[in-house]
Amino acid sequence: MPDTPASVPDFARWPSFPFEGDLRVKRLDDPVDVEPPRKGEGTAECSSCSAPDDAYIWVSERWRVRAMDRPTGLPMVLILESRSHFDLGDLPNLLAAELGVMTVRLERAIRSLDGVARVHVNRWGDGSAHLHLWFLARPYGQLQLRGTFLSLWDSILPPISESRWRENLALVAAWLAEFGGRQLAEPPRIQWRAPSNLTEQASHPVSVDDFDEIDGAGPAVAELVVPMESIEPAADLGELASDVATTQQGEPLAADPADVADAAAPADDSAATDAGTEAKKDDDPDLEGATDQDGPEVPAASDSATSPTGSAR
Repeated sequence: MPDTPASVPDFARWPSFPFEGDLRVKRLDDPVDVEPPRKGEGTAECSSCSAPDDAYIWVSERWRVRAMDRPTGLPMVLILESRSHFDLGDLPNLLAAELGVMTVRLERAIRSLDGVARVHVNRWGDGSAHLHLWFLARPYGQLQLRGTFLSLWDSILPPISESRWRENLALVAAWLAEFGGRQLAEPPRIQWRAPSNLTEQASHPVSVDDFDEIDGAGPAVAELVVPMESIEPAADLGELASDVATTQQGEPLAADPADVADAAAPADDSAATDAGTEAKKDDDPDLEGATDQDGPEVPAASDSATSPTGSAR
């Protein structure tokens, strides 16, 4: 076999190939007689078996799902592991059957995220002896990332924001928890700061321009914000007493219906005579349509008691 092939393979010209320019294929090393042990193989300590549940985003009785320690270039990269120490070919029938269910369930959970078009499922198994399947989400519309080089693009692309990454982890964990197990990944906390006191808030009144940065907020929202200095102080008891006295000396207050009923009851003969006179006046048809000397025409009893808009006066 020649040390340097004449040309690179055809996949180097694929649109999904992440490199360009002059490339050269590495020289293939000679095969070894005995392969080195993988991590967690034989008597060596397995890092997956010793990892606590807090290191995962979702756990159940027989399966666990973990993420990378930091955001990467793809919207989501997750690893499905069996809780028991098995490799793929060593799975008992129960876990082998559940592996198919868990693979489909986790693929659906990742594909439900915003901006995810496909989910690639990979199993290599050359690094660790503990069963682990990789799930890599391809961003929607990024056709150049299609195919077998998606794992390479994950290391090339700039990492997504940590807030989006943590939110995606919480959404996937919540999806899995709908079918059982425990959700351990929580969404990021909302960062906010309340004013230290009302004086500070009053010294910086909110204007209409401040609401332009908020989606969907119009000027009508800003009208609800009233600066503290524009609020007049309430009147003291002295002013209230003066207003009451002025009202008593001026226009009479509206009488309570109960008081009117009590006043209508005759206390003696003279009161009964006055009541009969008043009743006669009410029965006099000539009083209908009479006018008040100081105001407009008083409507007759048969006229409507409501204003032109239909509301009671």
